[in-house]
Amino acid sequence: MRVRMLGTGSSDGWPNPWCGCASCAWARSAGVLRRQTSALVDGRVLLELGHDGVRAAVDLTRVEAVLVTHAHADHHALPAWMWRGWARGTRPLTLVGPPAVVAAARAELDPTVTTLEVRAGDRVEVAGYDVRVVPATHAEADVGPAVLYDLTGPDGARLLWATDTGVLGEQALSLVEGRAYDAVLLDLTSAHQPVHHDLDTWPRQVEVLRAVGAVVAATAVHAIHLGHDNPPDIDDLLDGWGASAPRDGDVLEVGR
Repeated sequence: MRVRMLGTGSSDGWPNPWCGCASCAWARSAGVLRRQTSALVDGRVLLELGHDGVRAAVDLTRVEAVLVTHAHADHHALPAWMWRGWARGTRPLTLVGPPAVVAAARAELDPTVTTLEVRAGDRVEVAGYDVRVVPATHAEADVGPAVLYDLTGPDGARLLWATDTGVLGEQALSLVEGRAYDAVLLDLTSAHQPVHHDLDTWPRQVEVLRAVGAVVAATAVHAIHLGHDNPPDIDDLLDGWGASAPRDGDVLEVGR
């Protein structure tokens, strides 16, 4: 499974363009730009549909499915469906998302798009991928309810897409128990708790995932959805936890 990170930042990105804090100043001086979190899997499955991801210099013409976790605009930018409608020769595509996402999108979709409404605990096959739906600790019914995605590719590689979320609840842990992911991509916004992780809850959540067999020795653990409430030395902190923070444009070879 080849995962290209189109964005790795929080809703406001890192640096926040309006902000002059030390963290944003460092990011600007270091040339580190994190757009809204989104990823492209094998060129076929798009994880999240934020403004930044669809505007990145990337070819989305082969995308067969879009998986959206919830209806906040940095994850489901409705104008993106309009932009797609202006393109020529678009292929059939499936939008997968919780009820609020599907309801918001329905009036914007052209006939090439079908919808698949999902809820926590569901298991579906889309574009040749086995998708299991895990509840997030985030927004409720008005924009979701927010979910996470357990994605297994045709090659057997398996990842957990875990943005946006705070500390996972019992149902979520029961669904990821024993999954032995090849990669876990876990929210580290460091703001707006308890619906996001911070530098205290993030490493403890990884240890919980390890205890239930979701994270094993071979699992690559990555922090995503990073914002300016994180410090400039975030890479060093994550390295000490055996993890990393991929940057926009990085390609993760999951399961190899």
